[in-house]
Amino acid sequence: MVTFLTAVSCIFCLPNTTRSKKLDIHKDLILYWLREYPDLTAAQVQDWLKEKYPEFVVGESTVRSYVRCLREDYQIQKESSARDYQAVPDPPMGEQIQADFGYKTVKNQFGKPVKLMFIVFVLAHSRYKYVEYQNRPFTTKDVISAHRNAFKEFEGVSKEILYDQDRLIVVSENEGDILLTEEFQQFVNEIKFEVKLCRKADPESKGKVENAIKFIKNNFINNRIFHNIDSWNEQSQKWLKRTGNGKIHNGTKRRPADVFLLEKQHMRQVNSLNHIHKTSIARSVRKDNTILYLSNRYSVPLGTFQKYSEVHYYVTDDNKIVIYVQDSGEILATHYINPDKGKLIQNNSHKRDKSKGIKELIEVISEHFSNKSLATKYLNELRNRYPRYIRDQLGLIKKCMELGSIELIDEALDLCMERQLFSANDFQDVVSLLKRQRQVNSVNVSDQQIDTDYNDIVELTLTNTEANQRPLEDYYTIMESTK
Repeated sequence: MVTFLTAVSCIFCLPNTTRSKKLDIHKDLILYWLREYPDLTAAQVQDWLKEKYPEFVVGESTVRSYVRCLREDYQIQKESSARDYQAVPDPPMGEQIQADFGYKTVKNQFGKPVKLMFIVFVLAHSRYKYVEYQNRPFTTKDVISAHRNAFKEFEGVSKEILYDQDRLIVVSENEGDILLTEEFQQFVNEIKFEVKLCRKADPESKGKVENAIKFIKNNFINNRIFHNIDSWNEQSQKWLKRTGNGKIHNGTKRRPADVFLLEKQHMRQVNSLNHIHKTSIARSVRKDNTILYLSNRYSVPLGTFQKYSEVHYYVTDDNKIVIYVQDSGEILATHYINPDKGKLIQNNSHKRDKSKGIKELIEVISEHFSNKSLATKYLNELRNRYPRYIRDQLGLIKKCMELGSIELIDEALDLCMERQLFSANDFQDVVSLLKRQRQVNSVNVSDQQIDTDYNDIVELTLTNTEANQRPLEDYYTIMESTK
């Protein structure tokens, strides 16, 4: 009887030891991630699952325990490092924004390293975040542009902003009388907020943005493949909405997005963020994509006339005219005011047609190749590698097409794909090289043809020529004389 009961008990316990788990359907994928990226966190696994399967809902604790079990069962160790912080009380709503820069090297789709720089803004009370990335060093102009975008996202400005002592912003701490760079000081004067600096060796004073940078690196950046900076920023915005601001914060135990709904009511509104100026004036856009101001014509981007019948402008204190769209606040152009009359003041970028999309340009150019699919693949690779200069790259390819035959362009494309020469300048060099080779070969063929013709003429001449024949009597005479 005891043996029977023991057996029955074992039978009923067996399903508990082998029961399926919710995440088992993604077990192979999670194992692949953990083996490929041993430093992957459980939080990052959860975010990747949300990104890949938006309809799949699973709790954070479930993912954490599942990942822990997988690491134990398959002996996948995780490297970790700790840094101590001292707790700092949260400031009131709308009181402070913390801003700082981050740097991280990632790999692109070809396995090559790409160094990314990013700036992070965090509302100190709600922990609501905004971030922008660049694959080149920031300039002060870039920093100011990122500030404007962050303020738009936050729907206002806090009383103060806390920074590290970065050279793009600060010249000197100056014993408390902070000296800012000239360009950034003008921006502060325009928006009117207080600048505070983090003291050296005191990371706790801006620990909220430090934690945000660490979170961004570990949860979003780590092990993500870089394609181009535009798609990277787009992915980042989706991540902020999904996880960065949508996940419950460990410190506040609330979602930053939820707390932000209250905090944004305490932010100070700034009209200039939307480029609405007290003295802004409406102007009609002319057919040549310019507006008139004090008898001069100031350019706006090509295609503006088709999109907007009217734009607004205002004049800044440093003698510039800013042309913008009133509804969206989009700045179309900024020009220094010319004191002369009857002049055309035009930005070089306004000469290019930006109304046609890059995708359409690639489609048009690829049509000129015999192998359209191969050409499209090549041009898309140029777009991934040169996102900021893709129009210039495509323009150079188009110029090459005008200078060579279809056969020459097709041969250049094949050679570039074979040698992995993904640059319009390389494509141009290959076209030039092939063109020179054809010219040399043509000269050699002509010389060879001349030699062949000459030999044929000589042979023909010799064949048609008959030797003079002496009479037989002459030979008899010679033979008789030798006797």
